[in-house]
Amino acid sequence: MGLGILQRVLGKLAMVVPGGYTLRPWLQRRRGVRMGKNVWLSQLVYLDDQHPEQIVIGDNVTIGLRCTVFAHFYLGDRATEEAKGGVVIEDGAFIGPNCTILHGVTIGAGAVVVAGSVVTRNVPAGTLYGPPAAQPIARITHPLTKAGEVQYRKFLFGLKKL
Repeated sequence: MGLGILQRVLGKLAMVVPGGYTLRPWLQRRRGVRMGKNVWLSQLVYLDDQHPEQIVIGDNVTIGLRCTVFAHFYLGDRATEEAKGGVVIEDGAFIGPNCTILHGVTIGAGAVVVAGSVVTRNVPAGTLYGPPAAQPIARITHPLTKAGEVQYRKFLFGLKKL
């Protein structure tokens, strides 16, 4: 089995095995992720399977359920491969559930990333990062579905801004 295939198998295994402080981090380290001590990896955490060596995770980091970390980006075919940047998550950072972190990003020490965030730029140390909270946008005067039939045009024209 080639090294790339083995890395991918270990990554998939690390997503589902028990042991957020033990087995999951150990498997990710074996595939090349540079990881400090006392790191919690929740279930279904995807750490880039193409370039795990470009991910650096500090000490005392928590990464929540279903997070995704992309340490590379390809432009078109592999001949124009852009694999620079990686991802750095510094000591004491907390990444909430269901976050996506893109290549080239550094999450600063002690930063907290709010659940569901897509991180496309660096997060300063000690910062709470995330989108504005969801809020009501409009009142619906015509339902989107009516007896299984989509009334999309009526739905759109029936929206009344709050």
